[in-house]
Amino acid sequence: MLFSKTISAAVAIALATIATSFVEASPVRIPEGLVARSVESAIAADASSPDATAYVPLSERTWTAEEIEDHHQWVKRSSSGINDWSCVPSAGKRPVVLVHGLIANKDDNWIYMGPRLKDAGYCVYSLTYGTLPGIYFIAGLDKIENSAAQLSTFIDKVLASTKASQVDLVGHSQGSLMPRYYLKFLGGASKVNKFAAFGTIAYGTTLDGVVPFLTSLGLYDPIKKILDPVCMSCFQFLVGSDFLNNLNAGGDTVPGVQYQFIASKYDEVVTPYTNGFLRDNSPAVKNIVLQDLCSLDTSEHALQMIDPIVFHKINAFLSPAAPQTVNCLSALT
Repeated sequence: MLFSKTISAAVAIALATIATSFVEASPVRIPEGLVARSVESAIAADASSPDATAYVPLSERTWTAEEIEDHHQWVKRSSSGINDWSCVPSAGKRPVVLVHGLIANKDDNWIYMGPRLKDAGYCVYSLTYGTLPGIYFIAGLDKIENSAAQLSTFIDKVLASTKASQVDLVGHSQGSLMPRYYLKFLGGASKVNKFAAFGTIAYGTTLDGVVPFLTSLGLYDPIKKILDPVCMSCFQFLVGSDFLNNLNAGGDTVPGVQYQFIASKYDEVVTPYTNGFLRDNSPAVKNIVLQDLCSLDTSEHALQMIDPIVFHKINAFLSPAAPQTVNCLSALT
């Protein structure tokens, strides 16, 4: 055990050491008229200043014609029909907003779930949130509070477009955590009816014991100092963080929203996996162990994104008209 933890600590130190040089070496194509800023200046900027948004987010970066065409074809194959702003919700179905996890984006996290939800008759929308300057393709890196503000703006856009009064949320990993900040602190409770999530993080992770081990060696704070500029959210979802303590104080749910959180016994990212569950004793909360649906399902954290059993359980939760029995046979459909 000590040997494995030592190896994990060494890996963490190595990753922290190369993280800033990786970001600095990442080429970013800047649209004409915009000025790129360093990570340090972006972090130091006053959030209320116009300059605070002057960095180039993923959605505004420019690419070669070949790269654009390749990307368009990939998106067309993987997320056809998502973010169709002319979509009219079917009777009895609310618009569904997909919220990706850490180091993902609105496309790759939902290559399976997105099209399936669309085919099930939902108007489906997805955003990329939490980008940092100098880092592209991966997101969810900004402070979770900032990402929640982005989600708030996006949901308002969906509601205005669809003329719906509420949306349903589907989140993975950090996408199970960040929306809870929106619901609790940014007025989201009245705009969301159901919140389904998988690979959930409700009370943080120990990263399989690496976090307490680094703390015991006095390495937690030095590594955090190095990684914070390139992943401002990373330490927010670790067990005992100030963010989690604040989010869960006084209860981990809000009135009026129904929750379904799915966690896997084989999740190697959220440890212990039971930390993915909400703890409010409320009939509005459903905590589900994936293996209780199918004991043969060995999906860990990432594989839940493409797990048909997870999809069917989410669909059953969102729509009473969908098949409500979900088990191992659901993997065949």
